[in-house]
Amino acid sequence: MDLTIIWAFIIAFAVFAYVVMDGFDLGIGILFPTFKVGLERDQAMNSIAPVWDGNETWLVLGGGGLMAAFPLAYAIILPATYPLIIAMLLGLVFRGVAFEFRWRDPRHRALWDFAFTAGSLIAALSQGMILGALLQGIDATGRAYSGSWFDWLTPYTLLTGIGTVAGYALLGATWLVWKLEGEAQAHAYRLAFRSAIATLVLLAAVSLYTPFLDADYFDRWFAMPNFLFASQVPLLTAILAYFLFRGLAKKQEAAPFWLSLGLFGLGMAGLGVSMWPYVVPSQITIWDAAAPERSQMFMLVGVAITLPLILAYTAWAYWVFRGKVGEDGYH
Repeated sequence: MDLTIIWAFIIAFAVFAYVVMDGFDLGIGILFPTFKVGLERDQAMNSIAPVWDGNETWLVLGGGGLMAAFPLAYAIILPATYPLIIAMLLGLVFRGVAFEFRWRDPRHRALWDFAFTAGSLIAALSQGMILGALLQGIDATGRAYSGSWFDWLTPYTLLTGIGTVAGYALLGATWLVWKLEGEAQAHAYRLAFRSAIATLVLLAAVSLYTPFLDADYFDRWFAMPNFLFASQVPLLTAILAYFLFRGLAKKQEAAPFWLSLGLFGLGMAGLGVSMWPYVVPSQITIWDAAAPERSQMFMLVGVAITLPLILAYTAWAYWVFRGKVGEDGYH
């Protein structure tokens, strides 16, 4: 049993769970200005009110797990992306404060709505740029980051950041398609269609750009026999995209959201194709960065106890609030 591989999959699962569960929350914030002031905005907020503040659990698990299980990677990646991480955390703080205060301070609701949108946009953009900064490569000498304060700012990271914003907008729009009714739902369908186009165009751009960042990426995607396996990712993406547009055209409610999640899952698979088994691309593998085996085993016991509990209460919360959002809340 290779504990390092197990921990790599635990952290990957935590990151994916965060993207899935907090992505549509951030997407609703990004799309918030497009909804009418009043009932439509209140319904959009109410659709995530029961679940939004538990989704950062996965962000804590991913970040804390990286520090504990792969301390060398943590020590290199964080200094390389500190400005983006600070911006992301501040965005999440402003979003959370705005979410609470817009109900308690009606006189300044326009200000809190702006803070909700700005915080969501900044957090989403920062997360995408962190991913881009990792993929484009991090300068490390020995066991420390050796680059500059602004190495993360490149055209590629801006592309991945904007792509993440579009993808979260798609998740948010399809979530609202599922949860809303009437004119608000019709508006969500229009937003979902536009967000899907933007997401797929940007996903294609990032996918075409990434193999040319590094010769190793190119070989993993296009060298034989890797190509036979890697090519299934874009093929499945095209199939899901077809069914997504078909579902939106047929006014399906739940299917577009699940298909959008599938696109993110395939994006995660593509990330794995590009990076595996490196945690800092082309420099540090997961085994190089791993904590001692005893430490990994000790932490694994704790995760084996807490992870099922997190999954259980999360599933229960979503099950309890599985209905539609009307004028008076869930029903």
